[in-house]
Amino acid sequence: MKFGIAFANIGPNIEPERACELARSAEESGFESIWTADHIVVPAGYRSTYPYDPSGRLPSGEDAPFPESLIWLAYVARATSTIRLATGILILPERNPVVLAKELATLDYLSSGRVTLGVGIGWLREEFEAIGVPYDRRGERLEESVGAMRALWSQECATYEGRTVRFRDVYLRPQPRAGTIPIHIGGHTEIAARRAGRIGDGFFPFGVDRGQLPGLLRTMRAAAEEGGRDPSAIEVTVSSFAVADGTAAVGDVAEAADLGATRVVIPAALFRDDTPGALARYGEHVIGRL
Repeated sequence: MKFGIAFANIGPNIEPERACELARSAEESGFESIWTADHIVVPAGYRSTYPYDPSGRLPSGEDAPFPESLIWLAYVARATSTIRLATGILILPERNPVVLAKELATLDYLSSGRVTLGVGIGWLREEFEAIGVPYDRRGERLEESVGAMRALWSQECATYEGRTVRFRDVYLRPQPRAGTIPIHIGGHTEIAARRAGRIGDGFFPFGVDRGQLPGLLRTMRAAAEEGGRDPSAIEVTVSSFAVADGTAAVGDVAEAADLGATRVVIPAALFRDDTPGALARYGEHVIGRL
């Protein structure tokens, strides 16, 4: 089982020293990855429904800081050496995939191949409107963006032809250290599960309770098999909120593993008090026992 820190770039960790302290302490405590939250802007008085809270609203509020994911990850990369730098998740349809491919490849190259890209289609229509990007057909744009970025990262001289992105005979340098970057599909729906099975290196069903997880994983695996892919090669990341007691946390992680998870991520806010000490205790009492 792998362990990660989620929502790492918000709350007190927008401060430079706190950001580096969190990343360093997580790495030293045995965490494999650190994951950022993403919003470019949050329009005041938005009417869209946030799908991961009963209130339908962002728990952080409308005006909470959301540092740009890749810049925040680049900042903490210099303070660490092994922890993976992950977006969890980045709203891919809001981005130009060619520009994003360049940014990700540069970060991956400079960090010695540590980038993981978690992506989703987004839920906040008003944010898309503020950026000037269509909200409709964002699933199609996400899938074509994934294909385009993989072409740019892996082809000597890249060509991609889609309905929403196309280019011919272009060089993108530097390319990622391993020739590509793992892409994990985020989402809580059957559509997201199928998409992960068809094109994802991983599936991140954030906000899904444990009772829903088996059905989504069956959907993901069926889609992978239909596409001639090996379902067991697709990583599955789920959330865990049990940190106060080592025994409870071990049991929660073991349950997630039994359901098919290969990684659990714990919100950074749960380690807010005495961050280095809390992470070290989790490393000793949970990571060290599994």
